[in-house]
Amino acid sequence: MAFVSFTTRLRSVVAGSPMEVDGATIGDALVSVFLKCPQARGYVLDEQGVLRKHVCVFLDGERLANDVALATPLRKTSEIYVMQALSGG
Repeated sequence: MAFVSFTTRLRSVVAGSPMEVDGATIGDALVSVFLKCPQARGYVLDEQGVLRKHVCVFLDGERLANDVALATPLRKTSEIYVMQALSGG
């Protein structure tokens, strides 16, 4: 089973982070999270079901591009970190 962790801000809507979840991909793992904490979906995904612009996903310490993150395969020991990116100038 993979582990999914959320940053402090997102933990306010994701009870029990980090969570141990099943899934073949990051998208599958997040579906498992959203089944347990449905309110988290809107913070992580937009209305089309893709990662929000200011959400970053790391897999085993490596930042993934948003356009491929959800389809990225997992290993049984994978660690996923979901965070809201900071932007501005």
